[in-house]
Amino acid sequence: MIKIPLRHKLVATTFALTLLLYIDRVCISAAKAPVTESLGLTDTQFGWVLSAFALGYALLQTTSGQLIDRKGPHIVLTTIVTIWSLMTALTAAAWNFGSLLVVRFLFGAGEAGAFPGISKSTLTWIPLKERGLVTGINFSGSRLGAAFAMPLVVWLLNSFGWRESFLILGVVGVAWAVFWYSWFRDAPEQHPSISAEELDYILKNRQVVLTTKQSVSLGSLLRNKQVWWVMLQYFGSNYIFFFCLTWLFPFLKAKYQMDDLQLSYWVMLPFIAGAFGNYFSGYLVDALYKRNGLIGSRRIPAIIGFALIVIGLVANIGAENIYTSIACLSLAIFGADMTLSPSWSYCIDVGGEHAGALSGTMNMAGNLGSFLTALAFPYLQAWTGDENTFFYVGIGLAIIAIYGWTQMNAAQSLKTYE
Repeated sequence: MIKIPLRHKLVATTFALTLLLYIDRVCISAAKAPVTESLGLTDTQFGWVLSAFALGYALLQTTSGQLIDRKGPHIVLTTIVTIWSLMTALTAAAWNFGSLLVVRFLFGAGEAGAFPGISKSTLTWIPLKERGLVTGINFSGSRLGAAFAMPLVVWLLNSFGWRESFLILGVVGVAWAVFWYSWFRDAPEQHPSISAEELDYILKNRQVVLTTKQSVSLGSLLRNKQVWWVMLQYFGSNYIFFFCLTWLFPFLKAKYQMDDLQLSYWVMLPFIAGAFGNYFSGYLVDALYKRNGLIGSRRIPAIIGFALIVIGLVANIGAENIYTSIACLSLAIFGADMTLSPSWSYCIDVGGEHAGALSGTMNMAGNLGSFLTALAFPYLQAWTGDENTFFYVGIGLAIIAIYGWTQMNAAQSLKTYE
């Protein structure tokens, strides 16, 4: 019988978490019609509901990252997954715009530590030469979760109703948290089931990190130029992806007049493209690391990814049918997701013992982009009368991000200023 290494089981577990993470997120978009009808919401109010999640998620990123650096992902991930699952279930209890706004803000705040927690567990459990692919696999889970959530949530909505669907998803999240608490340990040395051979391999090949009891403040991080560049490029990456996560389904439904189930299968395709973007980028990061070292292995995949965003969005502006729209946006999302593995690997590389805080700060900036996306799409369309204005902004952000990556050095450790 083949024995599966514990670190591979860890990757499978965090992959499952990212699947759940995005199923829970995207179900509010798929449920737009029954939710807005039941609660009497306008499109702009629904945009604020989507933004409330992103704002709560963004504001708690650095704090949750700092907490993970101090307490470890074992207890912190258990706690936050439980909290966001309860908020998912409480979405079913919303009775008006205000109550839904508060619950979705708290849901976002609860999810804030998920990826910093995964990042921290990657630092301690995964050898450096495997980091790129593992990061790609984890982020592919979020894209596959978003993809398959569409037909899944449509089926749940049709079978049980929107309130019952949120309750079901909340129960699934609590079950994951119980398993994580009972099985995971913050360091491989602490796990009772790890073999001596695997432990020796991990210890010899993982990144060496000098540990201290001192945490790093947000102010200290923000006095570092490298931190600003990693934040800005991630803002640009999230801008277009969050559009697909929130507004793509209702946007295409209104534009092409398709029924929900048929459209749900089309909307899966950009997210599946994103999953492949993660796999390809993760492989490329590791392959380039073996040949060229840290700097090029992070910089080259990211720059290629942002270039594909530009190409996809420029082509999408002229799209006149569902086939062209989906093809162009799939290319853009493939590119956007190519930026994830190098971005998170970069944070682990330069952050070291502060990887949780740095990755959380980067993710905070990215999700401020998400917050603005959820509002920008309906408002820009209303102000200019042109749906393409939103995409012009995305093109500009991607071009700025390409320049940003030329300024980022993964071989330079994080300098903080207290």
